[in-house]
Amino acid sequence: MSFNRLIENIIEKSNPTVAGLDPVLDYIPAYVRERAVKQYGNSLEAAAESVLQFNKGLIDALYDIVPAIKPQCAYYELYGWPGIKALYETILYAKSKGMFVIVDGKRNDIGSTMQAYAKAYLGTTDLGLYSVEAFSADALTVNGYLGTDGIDPLLSICEEKDKGIFVLCKTSNPSSGELQDQLINSTPVYKVMATLCDKWNGEGGFKYGYGSVGAVVGATYPKQLKELREQFPSIFFLVPGYGAQGAGAEDIAGAFDNRGLGAIVNSSRGIMCAYKKGNYTEEEYALAARREAIRMRDEIVGVVGSIGA
Repeated sequence: MSFNRLIENIIEKSNPTVAGLDPVLDYIPAYVRERAVKQYGNSLEAAAESVLQFNKGLIDALYDIVPAIKPQCAYYELYGWPGIKALYETILYAKSKGMFVIVDGKRNDIGSTMQAYAKAYLGTTDLGLYSVEAFSADALTVNGYLGTDGIDPLLSICEEKDKGIFVLCKTSNPSSGELQDQLINSTPVYKVMATLCDKWNGEGGFKYGYGSVGAVVGATYPKQLKELREQFPSIFFLVPGYGAQGAGAEDIAGAFDNRGLGAIVNSSRGIMCAYKKGNYTEEEYALAARREAIRMRDEIVGVVGSIGA
């Protein structure tokens, strides 16, 4: 029960980053949207087809240099059932290229409901005579606010299926401190949550030192990021907030251990919309994304140092 497969992808590509695929129509080149509208009319199906083709172009440009993608469910649910189908097909396409897939759903419930989320995204769905994978993700973001009752249903599936979860801990948004910095017996809530993640990870013995219960810790709070890495050496971090939210490579340095492992840094708009910032045509959106992903990798590795076991 660990993040071994993700870590091995990071080591192979010497790149501790993940591309967030959170597309809205304004991000998608006009020619991609027009092609979909010609096929499906002005409809949800056309919007979802635009998203899927945009994503495939990005994945084709990134899969050999970026170890993982992170689609956020909301940007697919926005387009109804065709959007959910686009999410499913995006996951399968990325996995066919060898990428690790983190579904950003921030799911939160207890008992059989949380078990249903776990089976849907990380496990299998029982159809009676046989079982199938509904979404086939490798990891899922979850909200731990309900405590152990909301996490336990995920742990057995993580162990059985070699999957992982990232629990919201110290998030990157400006108002996160309204709750996460509040004190419980002199300990901030985000650190209480990290302590629970450490407990859920179990006794250790992981190949690379990291269990399958990770934490979301924002790059916009570098002091807390460094503090949590030092105190919880077996928790793998998903780090949002780099790029468009204002954090840079220096801010995320404290997330990593002395091997350059321990975290994966997300960029969404910075990669998806790179073609809007440079001297690129719309047809070169994937090339622009690739160049931005390489720039991001090199900037982060320049701060973190070499990556290896």
